[in-house]
This record gives sequence, structure tokens and C-alpha cells, in this order.
Amino acid sequence: MSVRTRAVCCALAGILVAIAIASTAFAQVPKGMAGTWKLNTAKSTYSPGPAPKNMTIVYTPAAGDAMTILVDVVPATGAPQKWEMTALYDDKDHPVKGNPDADSISLKRVSDTTGESTFKKGGKVMAVNTRVLSADGKTLTITSKGTTSDGKPRNDVAVYDKQ
Repeated sequence: MSVRTRAVCCALAGILVAIAIASTAFAQVPKGMAGTWKLNTAKSTYSPGPAPKNMTIVYTPAAGDAMTILVDVVPATGAPQKWEMTALYDDKDHPVKGNPDADSISLKRVSDTTGESTFKKGGKVMAVNTRVLSADGKTLTITSKGTTSDGKPRNDVAVYDKQ
């Protein structure tokens, strides 16, 4: 898998964790967030790219007002990956398992439909992600701005459809 693809995937995972942490601040998972989301590559843009071949995210409420996030990624190159994280919206770092480009994420809830996450590797910020859930609850848009693991700037907009 390319370094850029890993960075993109890490940023997306970070956003997902941010969503999970934000839900705790309001003592529940954001309405409409729980469930399975599939990347719509036709509606997404990755700069510098390339986009993953496939990506699915599953949000599940967990004990203590937390959310577990499972991410299955088939990068543009390289082996498929599975990431897992359980986190709260408490603006503190939480561990990320299985992601080669991130080991922690901190989440902040902005509103019922918007969350922000900071994705880190070894304490270094790799991306800041903003997640927005559509009013009808059918589309999740994750905007990720940061640096690829090889030091290049990136700006990705990933659009997910609820399954």
C-alpha cells in the first residue's frame, strides 16, 4: 500500500473516532450515526491520491457512552486493512489498532451532525478531520486535511453512503 493511501485511510479513521468521542459529550451516539457506511468513490476526491479501492466503516454504540468503530479498507495498492477503535468524545487521545499511519485519535463534538478529530502517529498530528452527517442521515462526508506519512500535504473529501 502506498504511503499516501495509508495516510488517507488513517485520516478517515481519525474522523470516525472523533465521531465516537463526540457522542459521549451528549451521553449518546449521534442520531443516525450507528450502522454501516460504504465509501462512494465516485463522489469522493483525494489529493494527492489515490483513493482506496473500497472502504467500509461500522459504528456501534459501546458501554459507557462510547462508540466502537471498525474500518475495513482495501487501499489502492497493498493488502487489505482492518482498523478498530473504541473512544469517547472527550478531546483526549484514544488508541487506534491496525492502522499503520496512526496510533491515536482525539475527538471533539461540534454539533449533533458535525465532529472533529485529530489523528496522530507518535504524538505528531497527521490529519485534522471534519465529519458531517447529512440532514436526512443517508450521507456522511469526511474532510481530511493534513500531511501524508511521506510529508506531502493532502486534502481529501470522502463521501459515504449509509447501508
